[in-house]
Amino acid sequence: MRFRYRDTALHFTYCHRKPERSFFWKGKQFPVCARCTGIHLGYVSLPLFLFGVISIPIWWTIVLMIPTYLDGFTQAFFGRESNNVLRLVTGILAGVGTMSLTAIIGQYIGNQILLLIN
Repeated sequence: MRFRYRDTALHFTYCHRKPERSFFWKGKQFPVCARCTGIHLGYVSLPLFLFGVISIPIWWTIVLMIPTYLDGFTQAFFGRESNNVLRLVTGILAGVGTMSLTAIIGQYIGNQILLLIN
């Protein structure tokens, strides 16, 4: 995504989209890499947290996000090469953890607003 402002191009990259780190379906590359695919799949869990179907304690929420950071960190700084299945799984864990954290923060803010109103 690019924005132009006074002859300055701002370029925002959300995903590197490297072919060797992406999935392919019928010869077409996914629009995001394997890790981002997993993260986006994990985001689908948000309604389950918002409607109280699933509730995860905040410590487990943080634990769910750690594997993604460890995988990315060890690849970036120790020359380890991950595979797409591991990227997908750690991405799903991070997506679910992020949505759980979002729901926890949202519920906390909602409760604080209700306390102020009442």
